[in-house]
Amino acid sequence: MSTVSQPANRPEQPPPATDPGAAPGAAAGPTPAGDRHRLTALQGLAALSLDAMASVAYGPESIVLVLAAAGAYGLGFTLPVTLAIAALLAVLVASYRQVIAAFPNGGGSYAVAKTHLGSRSALVAAASLVLDYILNVAVSVTAGVAALTSAFPGLYADRVWICLAVLVLVTAINLRGIADSARAFLLPTAVFVASIMAMIVVGLFRDAPASTVTAAGHASVLGQNATSVGALLLLKAFASGCSALTGVEAVANAVPSFRAPATRRAQRTEVALGALLGVMLIGLSLLIGRFHLQPVEGVTVLAQLADASLGHNWAFYVVQFATMVLLALAANTSFGGLPVLMGLLARDNYLPHVFGLKADRQVHRHGVLALAAVSAALLVFSGGDVNTLVPLFAIGVFVGFTLCQAGMVRHWHLERSAGWLGKALLNGFGAVLTAAAAVVVTATKFTEGAWLIVVALPLLVLAFEAVHRAYGRIGDRLGLGRVPEPPRRARSLVVVPVSHLSRLTGEALNAAVSMGDEVIAVTVTYGTEERPGVEALRRDWELWNPGVDLLELPSPTRSLGRPIASYVRDLTDRRPDARVTVLIPEAEPAHLWQRVLQNQRGAVVAHAIRRDTDAVICRLRFRLAPTRP
Repeated sequence: MSTVSQPANRPEQPPPATDPGAAPGAAAGPTPAGDRHRLTALQGLAALSLDAMASVAYGPESIVLVLAAAGAYGLGFTLPVTLAIAALLAVLVASYRQVIAAFPNGGGSYAVAKTHLGSRSALVAAASLVLDYILNVAVSVTAGVAALTSAFPGLYADRVWICLAVLVLVTAINLRGIADSARAFLLPTAVFVASIMAMIVVGLFRDAPASTVTAAGHASVLGQNATSVGALLLLKAFASGCSALTGVEAVANAVPSFRAPATRRAQRTEVALGALLGVMLIGLSLLIGRFHLQPVEGVTVLAQLADASLGHNWAFYVVQFATMVLLALAANTSFGGLPVLMGLLARDNYLPHVFGLKADRQVHRHGVLALAAVSAALLVFSGGDVNTLVPLFAIGVFVGFTLCQAGMVRHWHLERSAGWLGKALLNGFGAVLTAAAAVVVTATKFTEGAWLIVVALPLLVLAFEAVHRAYGRIGDRLGLGRVPEPPRRARSLVVVPVSHLSRLTGEALNAAVSMGDEVIAVTVTYGTEERPGVEALRRDWELWNPGVDLLELPSPTRSLGRPIASYVRDLTDRRPDARVTVLIPEAEPAHLWQRVLQNQRGAVVAHAIRRDTDAVICRLRFRLAPTRP
């Protein structure tokens, strides 16, 4: 059974696939027109680094809040912990730079694990990234809106609706293409980076805080009488601060979104992201030590640093506003990376093939919409409260980091290129660090909601495998990979449902006699009360005399599709050597709003034929020209 639409517009065109129905593979290369909708290195920094950039708003704070349990003595370890995170960042950037070169079709952790660690490990990496990307959208939007409602408390009651409005805005921009989203977010990213850098530079030249207004009157959360810092506390601070590393993998996942040469542009973007993020993290850590900052309730560490460096003036509010905007827009990283990853999973038959389709602007439209839908559900479930979502965040990305680094160790071992041992040791060290971070974060946040991720990750892997098995069964039934029998011609019999005489009926019979060796027109009759109309149609048909018989199909239950489907089924049984096609004529109005005026008879008949028979369905659309006044 198949469906043909004639004529048809094709807004989404997959590249040629190796088998019918398969998801598209990588295209041979972008056309100049398609290249306009891809990223430059600078645009890639704006489109794919917002998550990582925005993490400087909560990464250093996560470290400080953990070390504050050990009092002022514990805060003295802020810089060493940050330097350890910066070192891990350097390892990750170097690793993902190599991943980009080795796997230019994107996929990041999934592609590495699939090649070197096996399909099950690849699915774990993919599931962890999917969960992290989805949570990143929800966390970023809620955090940005939380910053807004902190400045304007009157909006707090409407925070869920504001979150959904921000999500709709980001989704709409991404449906226009990743290059358009990059251009839209380039200015907010530049303002945020410039304001943070200015704050760091000015603060490093100050001997004392310029202002402490923001912290005044707020209770300190600093622990008292602590004189030592245990290894477990340092490890927990390290794991909490590693939340600043989320988003580092996004560039490697979305390499196909860059303009040619995509690999080189993506590598430049990865290095620039790592450099900016490292400088900001270390700079903020230096300021925390320089101003002897103490965390207080109700005020972020970044706000205190802006107050101390720039003073409580317009510059302070620029930093706060830029942070708020970038946090809300950091969800764009997920929209740039996850749809590409879903496309690769669809290509490998682990997700429905529809996620592999691209629209004209190089957008994985279905992936964008699916991400938006799931994120909207999370926002509603959490009530727009960021604290409900944060315990679930960043666990998945550490799992992906670990698998990616372990896979790269095997990659270097197999390749054995120049300097492979040093590269393998570097990746192995990074895998140990990220694995430790994953274990610590999961253990410390398990009762706060992290158990949901521990449950959801294997369930998602099982879902991927179920989809894969389903495609395998479909492939066996279709005989994919086997040479089919030579085609043979069968007698073609076309059935045309009609209800009246019109130009539409004429076009339908013209098409039918062109397609088939034998044509039968059928009309459904309902009862004696409509008999005059049927007799009028019969008289008009005989006067017209198109050379095609008109057969009446009685329907006592006033059903339209069932009598036609029953006739087609009987016809197939009586004529097993014939190929039966049902040609359904439909008028297509010139204006979209006029389609609600149609009776949808064609859809009803097509549904019944598809459900009850194996006949070919051909829906002939007769386009009506717009009327002129």
